[in-house]
Amino acid sequence: MLSTFPVSTSTDLSQIRLEIRALQSQLVTWRRQLHQKPELAFTERLTAALIAQKLEKMGIEHYTEIAQTGIVAIIKSAYPGPVLAIRADMDALPIQEENEVEYRSQDDGKMHACGHDGHIAIALGTAYYLSQHRHAFKGTVKIIFQPAEEGPGGAKPMIEAGVLKNPDVDAIIGLHLWNNLPLGTVGVRSGALMAAVETFHILIQGKGGHGAMPHQTVDSIVVGAQIINALQTIVARNVNPIDSAVVTVGEFHAGSANNVIADTAVMDGTVRYFNPAYDGYFEKRLHSIIQGICQAYGANYELDYWQLYPPVINNAQIAELVRSVAVEVVETPAGIVPECQTMGGEDMSFFLQEVPGCYFFLGSANSEKGLAYPHHHPRFDFDETALAMGVEIFVRCVEKFCS
Repeated sequence: MLSTFPVSTSTDLSQIRLEIRALQSQLVTWRRQLHQKPELAFTERLTAALIAQKLEKMGIEHYTEIAQTGIVAIIKSAYPGPVLAIRADMDALPIQEENEVEYRSQDDGKMHACGHDGHIAIALGTAYYLSQHRHAFKGTVKIIFQPAEEGPGGAKPMIEAGVLKNPDVDAIIGLHLWNNLPLGTVGVRSGALMAAVETFHILIQGKGGHGAMPHQTVDSIVVGAQIINALQTIVARNVNPIDSAVVTVGEFHAGSANNVIADTAVMDGTVRYFNPAYDGYFEKRLHSIIQGICQAYGANYELDYWQLYPPVINNAQIAELVRSVAVEVVETPAGIVPECQTMGGEDMSFFLQEVPGCYFFLGSANSEKGLAYPHHHPRFDFDETALAMGVEIFVRCVEKFCS
């Protein structure tokens, strides 16, 4: 059923066991099937059906329709022991694919442009291997196939549905194929890995009028410009310089003619930070700054603020577990990248708030093959050699944690 693994010259695969190498062609097939049928948040029905079909064929206990389209697979050892969860996200992005490959997306305007198709394939490969080697670990492994990571977020609804219960999960791990790192590397660290994600929408209400008679108006564009400049002082002058944070205004819309002073201005932006101590802080500062400027200029405002995902904070012990097995797979400490933080966000953070865990990056870029486009790019793709590496790391984590 499984074909021979085509050994790549991209990286040293000598530490990947032969049975997992033999899975590689199947992993690629699964990944490409998923890539051709991308589905957006909470609509991953074909994806979920394919996963359930594979789990059924493997004889693995599983539950479907959790938080709409989520699935949980349960693999029990013959021996009692701890419970380790593995999380894989399933959703695609509203992007038109530009890759000219035989497995390109068949649905216009939708694309797996972040590697989630690979995450599913790795999780399925891990499930298959563990189901065939139940004697090699103790306890239980839960594999969580989660919808809607790209937004609005499927982790929290799955937690609320009880995926970390019955049996209770002791720890959780997850990976992200990462084109910011080359194939053959693993980014893992304790503490903050990814940032909190918060967004805001600002409406400035001024008083419009003729561009030649500004004294009769309250110029919403001038007010908005002052607000944008002032918001940059939050990071520069309010955040501890040792901490990292970002306040970005990504949209500014106002006006419709060159001789008309705009009545209203609209701004949208995002806030990112690592330190959980800043939870709630930025919203208060935005209100304070915007209110002060609007009062000074005679304008009014409305601020809508959303806290989407908290920061991804890795547990030190579980991060060391991942690092200890990853260094065996990539063979050299140079393949472990501890300084791998990113201001990108992930709702894996909700799982990590509930139980100790570690989220890590698996290098997947290969510039020699033209596989180095960034995530969310219409030509994103990755070196599929990383699939077997991901299975190997997950399996070793299970064997070591559940020993």
